[in-house]
Order: sequence, then structure tokens, then C-alpha cells
Amino acid sequence: MSTDQPPPEPPPEDDPFSKRPPEPPQEPPPGGPPPSGPPPGGGAPPPGGAQPPGGPPPGGPPPPGNPYGSPYDNTMPPPPPPYGGGYGGGYGGADPLTGMPPLADTGRRVLARLIDWVIVAVPLAIIGIPFDIYRRATEDGNDFGDTVNSLNGGSQLVFQLITIVAYVAYDTVLTARNGRTVGKKLMKLRVAMLNDGSTPPMSQSLLRAVVLWLPALICCACLWPLLILILILVDKPYKQGLHDKAAKTVVVSVPQ
Repeated sequence: MSTDQPPPEPPPEDDPFSKRPPEPPQEPPPGGPPPSGPPPGGGAPPPGGAQPPGGPPPGGPPPPGNPYGSPYDNTMPPPPPPYGGGYGGGYGGADPLTGMPPLADTGRRVLARLIDWVIVAVPLAIIGIPFDIYRRATEDGNDFGDTVNSLNGGSQLVFQLITIVAYVAYDTVLTARNGRTVGKKLMKLRVAMLNDGSTPPMSQSLLRAVVLWLPALICCACLWPLLILILILVDKPYKQGLHDKAAKTVVVSVPQ
């Protein structure tokens, strides 16, 4: 008796457990409706009934996490610029003071200027002793300005030059260093360039100091400071004196 087993017969065509090669997808006839069912490849439709790539239909809510962009894309726009666009906006622009600290109060500016004047005047009064600037004042009863003008030409010129250099150098050096003289520091003020709020460079600080002090020390001791004060009071919107306009600066308040 033979022990050989007969070869297995092929399964019938309708056997549900047989493994058959996948059939190629059928393409719809041209102009016909698309086939129903899931897309080729066995992929499942997006969960929650989300729309396929391309964005939601018009009128739908914007995609999550996209509060600024269009509801039809997921591209995040660049972050908005900081408030005011930085520190200043360019001299002659729509509003150069946008983003700057507030402008200084006029009363505090006057107090700061008086403090600076005293700081320079006291050493000058001591320096003036060798020039004999007080003798004629006690003898003739003249004021300080008349006494200086009554001195002989050499002494008058030297002391006047010392006075001009002292006031101009004091204001120029301290303003160029950090925008603050001693008086401004005590009054919590600072000189800033109008175009960007930076500390004035040496050239602008020198120009500002020359316009501020030179006319007052040469010929207009009372009229020039008064003219600058009036212009600060009436100038809009930057409260600039003649020295500020010449150097394109403003005076602002600072926390400390």
C-alpha cells in the first residue's frame, strides 16, 4: 500500500480564506463620477470630518493656533513690530517721538539749567579773583557785568574766554557722555537725538552748547536765555529751544 499523499487540490475560486493578489485599482471612465469609498492605498478619511488639504471651505473657522493668518492657510504671519516701532522714527517723519520717553516739563528744565549755571559760576568766581574783577565793583558800585567790561583789554578778554570755555565745555562733555549734565541728572532729564533717541555725539553736543551759551556770554546775558525759554514754551510738539533746533535734539524725562 503506497503512503504517498495526493497533491493538494487548488482551493475553489470562492474560498474566502484564500490569499489572492490585490487587484489593481480601477480608473473611472473619462467624464464619469469618481469612485466611492476610501482613497486608494487604504487610507482612512481625516478624523472628525476634517476637510482634505487645501483648507476649510469659505466661511469656516480659522485653523487652530493661527489667530492672525487667513482661514484658508496655516501660514503664520511675522510677529507684529514692537509698540511704536522702536525708539524714535526718523527726523522729519510722521512722529519722531513715537516710542520715546515723555518730553521734559519746562519747569524742571529751568531748574536743571540754574543748577548747571551755579556749578560753573562758583569756580569762575574764584578764578576771577586774580583778575581783580571785584575791586571795581566795590569801588564804583557797578554790577558784575559792568566790572568785567571796565577792565583793561587783556584781562577782560582772558577772563571772558575762560568763562566761555568753561560753560561750553561743561555742557558739551557731559551731554556727549550720557546726555545728562549734573542739573539734568538731579531733575531726571536727558538730552536725546530726535531721530532715534540716542545720546548726542560730540559734534551735536558742541553745537548745542555753543548756541545755548555763546550769545548769552558775549552780548545778550538776559535777552538770550529769555528768548530760549519763550521758544521752549511755545514750540509744538517737541518743546525745542534754539539750541535744540540747531542740534536736532529734545529733552525727555527718565525714571532715574
